[in-house]
Amino acid sequence: MAIDETRTFKPIAIALLTLSDTRDAANDTSGDILAERIIAKGHTIAARTILREDVPTLVAQIDAWIDDPSIDCIVSTGGTGLTGRDVTPEALDQILVAHAGKAIPGFGELFRWLSYKTIGTSTVQSRAMAILANGTYIFALPGSNGAVKDGWDGILHEQLDSRNRPCNFVELMPRLKDV
Repeated sequence: MAIDETRTFKPIAIALLTLSDTRDAANDTSGDILAERIIAKGHTIAARTILREDVPTLVAQIDAWIDDPSIDCIVSTGGTGLTGRDVTPEALDQILVAHAGKAIPGFGELFRWLSYKTIGTSTVQSRAMAILANGTYIFALPGSNGAVKDGWDGILHEQLDSRNRPCNFVELMPRLKDV
């Protein structure tokens, strides 16, 4: 598990989505943290928006980004908890079915394992998850600043780096739509 400096870094285009009923551009701290880390790693922010936590709205936005060939990956923050307004997993389940996608269960499992080190048993309240739909990776992180740091620093910064060994998500991109 290491970055192989002899390989070429391949930047990808990432759409960043914040789900919140209370945040806006002025106070979207978790979105800002992700944006800073994405850019610092050498990737680009292809799109960024903040939406209220509503399944049809979320599905429509993600579907639009999935259909956009200039977007390789979507990272969302928020909406993964247990309250009635936390609907990100339900929206991703609809997308998974509609696009005959694939779940990436290891992402949520690893996220909760990493998060346990930070917040202890409170991590059981997280429904962080990831899916692949129509060749686009979609990662759903909780909305706290600590959670986005855990998710990016502990998983995504390596898996979205084409030099990561023994394998990474980027190297699979050319084959994701193969049948």
